[in-house]
Amino acid sequence: MHMKLRLLFVFTLFFSFSFSQIPSGYYNTATSTGYTLKTQLSNIIDDHNDQGYNAIDGFMSSYDLDNYYETGSNTILDVYSENPSSSDPYNFTPGVDECGNYSNEGDCYNKEHVIPQSVFSSNTPMQSDAHQLLPTDGRVNGFRGNFPFGRVNDNNLVSQSGISNPTQNGSKLGANLNSGYSSGYSGTVFEPINEFKGDIARIYFYFITRYENQVGNWSSFAMFDGSSDQVLQTTFLSILIEWHLSDPVSQKEIDRNNNIYYNHQNNRNPFVDHPEYVSMIWNPATDTEAPTAATNLIASNPTMSSIDLSWTAGTDNIAVNTYDIYVDDTNTLSTSNTSITVTGLAANTEFCFTVFAKDASQNTAPSSNESCEITEQGASSTNEIFISEYVEGSSNNKALEIANFTGNLINLSGYTIARDVNGNGTYGAALQLTGMLATGNVHVISRGNASAETVALADQISSGDAMSFNGDDPVGLFKNGVLIDIFGNFGGTNNFANATYRRKQTVINPTTVFDLAGEWVTSTTNDITDLGSHSAPLGSNDLQENSFSFFPNPARLNKLFFKSTRPLSIEVYSLTGRLILNTTIDSSKSLDISSLNTGLFIIKMRSDYGTKIKKLIRE
Repeated sequence: MHMKLRLLFVFTLFFSFSFSQIPSGYYNTATSTGYTLKTQLSNIIDDHNDQGYNAIDGFMSSYDLDNYYETGSNTILDVYSENPSSSDPYNFTPGVDECGNYSNEGDCYNKEHVIPQSVFSSNTPMQSDAHQLLPTDGRVNGFRGNFPFGRVNDNNLVSQSGISNPTQNGSKLGANLNSGYSSGYSGTVFEPINEFKGDIARIYFYFITRYENQVGNWSSFAMFDGSSDQVLQTTFLSILIEWHLSDPVSQKEIDRNNNIYYNHQNNRNPFVDHPEYVSMIWNPATDTEAPTAATNLIASNPTMSSIDLSWTAGTDNIAVNTYDIYVDDTNTLSTSNTSITVTGLAANTEFCFTVFAKDASQNTAPSSNESCEITEQGASSTNEIFISEYVEGSSNNKALEIANFTGNLINLSGYTIARDVNGNGTYGAALQLTGMLATGNVHVISRGNASAETVALADQISSGDAMSFNGDDPVGLFKNGVLIDIFGNFGGTNNFANATYRRKQTVINPTTVFDLAGEWVTSTTNDITDLGSHSAPLGSNDLQENSFSFFPNPARLNKLFFKSTRPLSIEVYSLTGRLILNTTIDSSKSLDISSLNTGLFIIKMRSDYGTKIKKLIRE
């Protein structure tokens, strides 16, 4: 984190934390089953940021390393040479051993198109789609050629000079075994080892979903049936489903999926994130079984207009698809996640929440437990981070600064930024923020090709869509997929090119209504004098961080001591949301906790400063 933020005194706390996961709300529109679900997924993952074919070399050298079978070896993970249970027959050094020419197995590695280039005539973006490109031994890659993947008949292997069959790790080429789950095809196929069969299957499911609108034109490939829905010939659909089920998603696939999304082309393989989508699309069954209820619903972190909700997921015979959120018995919004921030609430008002789990067939679970919380009174304080600086300089010199005056350490993994491209009323691909942001500090995001001075101030580098604004693109800050702050006029006219804009020091709250004159100060092109620092008036919540607290934690004795300059209302909850203790104490008093067994508890402290919720460890 970049730590130079001023609050009329200097904070020097430094805390860095890296976190990658499925972006909040990424699959919110994937709500159906069958081929309708496939189309919904296609709409989510299409229009990725094609980085070009040459960029794949750098991606593989950085992210396709064997950190799973030979940890620390700094070698390429090649699915055609990797031996998961013993030493590899050979290894490749990233970049050094890459080539295009080869004679024997083990000479070098190159880029394997899991779906052959001949299928789509080497056109982009298919040719450079990182999801379907793997580093593999050049000789084995050539041996596989353009053949389909399948189940080889060991009595009918193909011979070829310069390579053994099976290969040195057990991959093989031969006639498809025309029986069992692979019956219906007898042509030549290539079969990887069991360890990577699921990987190959999920790459195919990704490809035929991502390119749903084009794949119907590629029927000359033996695996494809010429349709845009089923796509795969029945034999190959059966083979790939079997491989998908017998070789579940691995940590390697999860990490690669995250690296492709966050560090390369900004889209994901849905079948790595949600393996159940395969059966929901290609083997949908009539489902009448409702999910189990969501549990442990907790409402927390109230602001003047929002409350955070989190709960334990319900379970289902296929999969829970969405959660309907009821606010005071009214169905208000839905999410596919197990947490959400409910916004637009009235200040100083109690709201009660319940959650209902639903599956793709719209079977609905019983209600979760009810959890209630009171929004805070209006005050000159902030409970949310906000955009504090916008730099739209010459060429690619672009940066954003996010400030935290909440009084709390903020995990940025729940926050994203996105731009309304040319003010057309639609947000583009989101960029997930990373790390932890301490109170009184800022988080700077810069384009990778910005000026050296700007990049040096950055905590996060991205040249993706969200950081490609040019003065006519409003930029929004989102929490859990909900817009909380914006620079620019969404869906309107914007002309903010070649200037730097800083939030006025009197502004400490985000807003979704842009007010240039009232909240922003304009400076000259490429002015980054204050980038990496921001000031706020005394009285914001970061000065009240220690206004009330408790100790010790963990608590081994029967007394919990509270430090406060005001009387405190204390509520103690179990993790299931059951209220255990409810009392009011004067400042600097203790609470008898002898009735609490060992375990985790939630303590809610409320004073006229506001509300604070903390976990208590009872030992």
